[in-house]
Amino acid sequence: MNGGKLALFSQMCKGLSEPRIGHLRLAVAPPAASPEVPVRLTPRDTSFYDHFSAAGANLVAGARLLQEGLAVGADRPAMAKQMRDIEHANDEVTHTVMRQLNTTFVTPFDREDIYRLASKLDDVMDHMEAAADLVVLYDIGELPEETQNVVDVLVRASQVTADALPGLRKMKNLAAYWIEVNRLENEADQLYRRTVARLFSGQYDALTAMKLKDLADELEAAADALEDVADTVETIAVKES
Repeated sequence: MNGGKLALFSQMCKGLSEPRIGHLRLAVAPPAASPEVPVRLTPRDTSFYDHFSAAGANLVAGARLLQEGLAVGADRPAMAKQMRDIEHANDEVTHTVMRQLNTTFVTPFDREDIYRLASKLDDVMDHMEAAADLVVLYDIGELPEETQNVVDVLVRASQVTADALPGLRKMKNLAAYWIEVNRLENEADQLYRRTVARLFSGQYDALTAMKLKDLADELEAAADALEDVADTVETIAVKES
């Protein structure tokens, strides 16, 4: 096919795809784009929030029970038994979160963060239960003032945590929470160091000092775990903001 015939053939093919009236070529609007339908995957199961709130309430109950049970004249065996009941109830909350995590397709936030938050909340309760158990097993008498003060810090940090956890639903106004828990953990650290200094001052015999040191370690671990919870909440809030 020579050049002239090829040009004529191309013009005829072009004409087939363009609407005309006689020799007039019509202007045609481009085809309308398909409207974009926003897809929003909203988790239908929001009970994770309820489970975290339940765990927070357990921490408050455990910390207050420990505070009362370490007072002079308290029924410490009864306190330790009640603490085990709270710890078992909190274990069930943790197990429920884990089972639900394995069966839920869309979660409120990242799966690893849900797992970490549930685990850290459980760690706090485990350390408080261990502290209550040691008091009974070691038959510890009167406690150093600093030890009781650490328990008071745990009560405050647990309450702040329980108050903040429902805020995960909207991820707003949580910064004050993790700042306060960090401050309380620093306070617990200072009290722990003072406790150890007192125990090694010669005021206590070696066996009693060892018993009180074990108790102080568990209380310090509980304070650290509460800070871990706050750090996890901060991570979640930053990711979701």
